[in-house]
Amino acid sequence: MAATGFPSVTVTSARRDRSNDVAALGLTVKSGWASAVLLTRAGGSLRVADSRIVLLSDPTVPEARQPYHAGFGSARAAGAVLSRLLASVRRFGRTSISDLLRQYADAGYRIRGAGIVVGSMVDPRTIGNDHIRIHALEGQLFRTVVVTSLARRRIACSIWRDRDLPGLAGERLRKPERAVRAALVTLKPDGAGGPWRAEQKAAALAAWIVLDGRRAG
Repeated sequence: MAATGFPSVTVTSARRDRSNDVAALGLTVKSGWASAVLLTRAGGSLRVADSRIVLLSDPTVPEARQPYHAGFGSARAAGAVLSRLLASVRRFGRTSISDLLRQYADAGYRIRGAGIVVGSMVDPRTIGNDHIRIHALEGQLFRTVVVTSLARRRIACSIWRDRDLPGLAGERLRKPERAVRAALVTLKPDGAGGPWRAEQKAAALAAWIVLDGRRAG
C-alpha cells in the first residue's frame, strides 16, 4: 500500500497509433478510490492498455474518503460538515473520472462501454445496523459519482457485484469459469510493478465482459 493508504499506481500504456483500437473500461469502486483497467482487443488479442488507481476523494481532505463516518462505527450527523464533504466527493470524483476519460480520448482510444464492480448494491435505507448502513451509503455515493461521470461523457455502463462476476463472465463470454480465471492471470501487463491485485482483476474482467460478452437475454 502507498503511504496515502491507497494501493500503488500502475500505469502501462505504450505510445502508438490507436485510432483503430476499440476499448472497454473496468472500474472496481472502493471508498474514496477506484481501480481502473482499460482493456483493448487489437489483432485478435486482449491487452491491458492501462491500469491505475483513480482517486475519488480529495487526499487533502481525509474525512472525504469516508464522509458518513464520524468515527469508528459511528455515523456523522446531517448538517453543514456532511454536506461539505459530500459536495467535495462529487466535485473531486467527477473531475478525476473526466480527466481519465480525456486522457484516453487524447490517446485515441474509443471506449465501447464501462463495467463497474462494487461490493454491494443494497439500498442503505433497508439496513438496520448503523455501521453497515454508513458503509452502504458510502458505497452508493462513490458508485453514483462514477456512473454519473461516465454518463456525462455518454459512456454506457453496467454495474455488477464482485461476487457475481465469475458466474456472469462464464455466461456472457461462454467460457468455463476456470478458463476465465486463468486468462485473467495472464492479462497482467508486462513490466507492471507490484502484484496483479484482486481489484485489478475484477476491473479487467468487467471490461472484458463489456468488450466481448454477449448481451443478456
